[in-house]
Amino acid sequence: MKLSLSLLLSTICFLLVSCQSISSPKVASVEQLLRKDYVSTVDNEARQYFVYLPRGYHDKPGKKWPVMLFLHGNGERGNGRDELDYVISHGPLYEAWIQKKDLPFIIISPQLPMLGMEKVPYIANRTRAQIPQRLAQGVPAREAFFSVLGPMEAAPVVSQADMKSVPPLLPKGWETVEQDLLAMLSDVQKNYTTDVSRIYLTGLSYGGFGTWFMASKHPDMFAAIAPVVGWGHPDLMAPIAQHQLPVWAFAGGRDKSVNKKFFYAGLSKLEELGNKEVRFTVEEDMAHDAWKRVYSGDDLYTWLLAHRKL
Repeated sequence: MKLSLSLLLSTICFLLVSCQSISSPKVASVEQLLRKDYVSTVDNEARQYFVYLPRGYHDKPGKKWPVMLFLHGNGERGNGRDELDYVISHGPLYEAWIQKKDLPFIIISPQLPMLGMEKVPYIANRTRAQIPQRLAQGVPAREAFFSVLGPMEAAPVVSQADMKSVPPLLPKGWETVEQDLLAMLSDVQKNYTTDVSRIYLTGLSYGGFGTWFMASKHPDMFAAIAPVVGWGHPDLMAPIAQHQLPVWAFAGGRDKSVNKKFFYAGLSKLEELGNKEVRFTVEEDMAHDAWKRVYSGDDLYTWLLAHRKL
């Protein structure tokens, strides 16, 4: 009788453990932020860039993941070593790593070298205390939006002819590291399971200008692009239109740094050349940091994922 009771209790315990194992949902692998080494073609210096692996990446070894190349703004420049963390301050990487937004992309996030801009006030006066920190539990409060002054106003007309007096590229911008960016994309595709038909490009401010440049030089590489608060010059548009590259551009209506009036000529040139998908959203109530609204929402990411390179 004692043996039977012992056997019965053992059987019940086994069944309870088995049922618990069956009913417990599998926990997805957590997201990772990796630092990858490279040697820059600009100065032959050893540097690093970020690669973000999304939640669940390690659970599906056969899945091919979309890739997003993100180009930061001017204020996040640095040496690619101890200053690399400034890159986390804004954009998709901030959303995914700091705000823990579940973005199903492998995100490549490099850092633009200083290239002589160390004395720009908002760079010279920055401190590491400004770098947002990922919390073990929960997420930190978001920064307030920039203050805005004055009423919302219509943009004055700037024609394509007028743009001839405006340079197509900003000085010392992302065009200087074109080969580094291509090498990063190649390295990530070799070492991670990526979907080559879904490689996306986006950037804010200086990175928005860089997005237009890279898209113009390599339009066959990307499935869609999203330049944010950085306009594209009409002279860059022909290759983008030729490859029918989908574009969604964003501007801040009250942006005093990158005026919305300069967006229209380039976007109109795209339409004139027959590009079939050209979107333009002006956040009329916002200043230069309209990127905070753009990247914190879901619409942009949903739109990107709807596109595949043919």
